[in-house]
Amino acid sequence: MKLTSKDANKLLKQLSSELESLKTKEANGMTFVAATIEDPEKVRPDYNYGNMQNMISQIERKIIRIKHAINRFNIETKVPGFDMSIDEMLVYIPQLYERRQKLSRMKDLPKMTRSLQHGSNIIDYTYINFDSDTVAEDFKNVEAELARAQVALDKINISEMFDVEI
Repeated sequence: MKLTSKDANKLLKQLSSELESLKTKEANGMTFVAATIEDPEKVRPDYNYGNMQNMISQIERKIIRIKHAINRFNIETKVPGFDMSIDEMLVYIPQLYERRQKLSRMKDLPKMTRSLQHGSNIIDYTYINFDSDTVAEDFKNVEAELARAQVALDKINISEMFDVEI
C-alpha cells in the first residue's frame, strides 16, 4: 500500500484508537460479577480470550509495520532546500523553535533596568550584554528559517508517498 506520511499517521491514529477500544472491551469482559442469586452463565459477558488476543495482535503488527515504514521514510528522504533527512529535520525544527523563544525574550529586554535592593537604599542596574539590533536581526532570521523548514517538511508529508506492507 502506498501512503503519504500524513496518511500513514492518520492510519496510525485510527489503529491506536481501535487498539484502545479492544483493550477496554477486554478489561470490561475478562471478569464479571454475579450475585449469589444469579446464574453466572446468564450474566456472563461476551468475551473470548483467544479471539481478543488475535485481534489485538493483528492491530499491533499493523502499527509496527506502519511505524517502521515511517521511520525508514524519515531516515531515507532528504528535504529539498536543506541538507538533511526528515529525521534530522525533526530534530532541527525544535532547535529552531527553542532558539526563536530565547531570541524573542532577549530582543524584548530593555538596555538597562533599575532595581532597589530589599531593605536598602542601594539601587542596582542590570544591563544587557549584547547588541539588541543583532539579536532582533537574528530573531527575524531564525523565524524565517523555522517557517521555511516547517513548510518544506509539511510539503513532503502531504506529497511524497512510500510503501507500507500491512
